[in-house]
Amino acid sequence: MALRTIESLGSLTGKKVIVRCDLNVPLKDGAITDDGRIRASLPTLRLLMAAGARVIVISHLGRPDGVSDDRYSLAPVATRLSELLEVDVTFANDTVGTAAADATFALADGEVAVLENLRFNPGETSSSAEERNAFASVLAGFGDALVSDGFGVVHRKQASVYELAELLPSAAGTLIADELAVLDRLTASPTKPYTVVLGGSKVSDKLGVIAHLLPRVDSLLIGGGMVFTFLAAQGHRVGASLLETDQLDVVRGYLAEADRLGVKIVLPTDIVVASSFGADAEHVISPADSIEETAFGPSGLGLDIGPESAARFADIIRSSKTVFWNGPMGVFELPAFAAGTKTVAQALTEIDGLSVVGGGDSAAAVRALGFTDEQFGHISTGGGASLEFLEGALLPGLEILGWHA
Repeated sequence: MALRTIESLGSLTGKKVIVRCDLNVPLKDGAITDDGRIRASLPTLRLLMAAGARVIVISHLGRPDGVSDDRYSLAPVATRLSELLEVDVTFANDTVGTAAADATFALADGEVAVLENLRFNPGETSSSAEERNAFASVLAGFGDALVSDGFGVVHRKQASVYELAELLPSAAGTLIADELAVLDRLTASPTKPYTVVLGGSKVSDKLGVIAHLLPRVDSLLIGGGMVFTFLAAQGHRVGASLLETDQLDVVRGYLAEADRLGVKIVLPTDIVVASSFGADAEHVISPADSIEETAFGPSGLGLDIGPESAARFADIIRSSKTVFWNGPMGVFELPAFAAGTKTVAQALTEIDGLSVVGGGDSAAAVRALGFTDEQFGHISTGGGASLEFLEGALLPGLEILGWHA
């Protein structure tokens, strides 16, 4: 059975349509610092508004652990959504209480309401299917249909993602359909040469992706904190850099498998090594195989790939036809250690082919470093969901919508 889309729901005029978005945006002092996920939700919301639906937006934000917490309120999101849609958006300051009931009852055709953070209710993320179903049943009472459009949560069996889709006529929104079209190309039919760039802190977070994609790619570029486990697996000392000793044998296995398959695993040849973790930390550029021979000795820690490595990575990326990137090359939040990530991002904007930024920290990095979404072929809204999809995992929030890889 194919993924159910909005068209399968029939006429939506006058119907109350609950839209499960992923509006989990970063906040600082109550202000949104990156509205990318809100913008990504707009096409589906506008489509439903134009169809005459009465749109009820639900989402989570942060990890409030089942209790109401003003720090995680969706009120700023509702305000920003109103600005972007250029319409008045009603905000209900509870999820399934009186305010939510009043707001949804008062909607007219084409109007939009946002309910408070789903995770203020413990039933949303409960490990008990019975508790999740109870919460989903109350939510279902507000709507006639569900459009699931929060790709960032489709790998979670949560009440608004899974049980609610069982209780109401349900379909995927345009965001999920677009995400799947791109990610399917990365596994089923990538145009060669195909390069995958992996970074971030831990190699253990990327094991499934490496295993699933290794037979499909031409080059695998490794940066970020995870590179030090690869370097250590080759016998190099890495000082105080992040190291997962329990993954050394696994990494050695991947290096051997890549050699057998003829896949190039490209590791940095130089590293930016710092005396400590901090914006003002003293730092030097060191060959990747002699990190402990810097002035910092065994206490030195790598916080970025070096300029030689960044230039090499960029050359490989630019010569590729398909590139998937997940995970920054260094601690991009600190300017002294952002150059590797910025060089990789710039190269992705210059390829003649499909460039995909795999959500999460990678999406945050490109925006923080001054790039726009339009400079890339696709920026995923789901870091964890993207990775699990590329691992070949079955995602409950997609299965319930009819998707089977």
